[in-house]
Amino acid sequence: MAESNFIDFVRIFCASGHGGSGSAHLHRAKYVPKGGPDGGDGGRGGHIILKVNPQLWTLIHLRYRKVVRAENGGNGAEALKKGKNGADIILEVPQGVVVKDAETEEVITELVEKDQEYILCRGGKGGLGNNNFKSATNQTPRYAQPGGEGVEGWFILELKVLADVGLVGFPNAGKSTLLAAITSAKPKIANYAFTTLEPNLGIVRYHDDRSFVMADIPGIIEGAHEGKGIGMRFLRHIERNSVLLFMVAADEPDVTKCYKVLLNELEEYNPELLVKDRVLAVTKTDLIDEKQKAKIEKKLPADIPHVFISSVAQTGLNELKKALWKALSN
Repeated sequence: MAESNFIDFVRIFCASGHGGSGSAHLHRAKYVPKGGPDGGDGGRGGHIILKVNPQLWTLIHLRYRKVVRAENGGNGAEALKKGKNGADIILEVPQGVVVKDAETEEVITELVEKDQEYILCRGGKGGLGNNNFKSATNQTPRYAQPGGEGVEGWFILELKVLADVGLVGFPNAGKSTLLAAITSAKPKIANYAFTTLEPNLGIVRYHDDRSFVMADIPGIIEGAHEGKGIGMRFLRHIERNSVLLFMVAADEPDVTKCYKVLLNELEEYNPELLVKDRVLAVTKTDLIDEKQKAKIEKKLPADIPHVFISSVAQTGLNELKKALWKALSN
């Protein structure tokens, strides 16, 4: 089976460069037997810098790069020559990356803006040469400052997909079919659970050249917050969505109960997700008649807008776009 190109989690060791030592050189020349201190400063150690590249959508380029070390700074030299700064290493990442300390899992930073940069490991400062320590009472200091230590450690880079609308539903709820029907995305579609094994993004065109980004998240099952099924691996991708579109198939025995199970999974994972605007889409309505539709509608929760749709029959899709745009505009 071909390996997926979608990698949303990497653990990596990074070490910045040490600063170069300052020089303790004393100037000596044929006719200057007692020249003063002329030791130059050491160069700064190289930084490890994270930079957002909006053209990237996965961390696969970092999957096998387990150790990253920046260059040490050069030592200072005679004639006040400063040591060369160590070369920085820039690691490009997609928008939406969360950086954590691998030991404590404490969040260090989140990179969500285009071209945003963050110095993950700052290079050690260069040591001062002995020229910096001369004074009226100490005109020939014979000592210099050593370079500062670099910073090193294990870090976790975790990608959370950036999208306006996230699709939430059980496997086979019709999420991929909807994405294919209203965007130009081409997700894998088949009649078995967990067809979608990685998030798919698509742009939904609306009126007057307006648009929004929709993300098809792999299906949730009951107990996903405990790691069942695909578990928590993909629940984090829902965190950055502005609006959550809950999708329940019309042929489920109890549509409202299914919606509540989905809602509970999100609440158990992160209660803050319930603050987001929600829309409920009852899918696959081509499989039921008007009488069954009316029966389902009577039991739907009153606190969330709902739309009956069929991606196959192309019905209700304009109403769905309208409901989502309204939610996004709140």
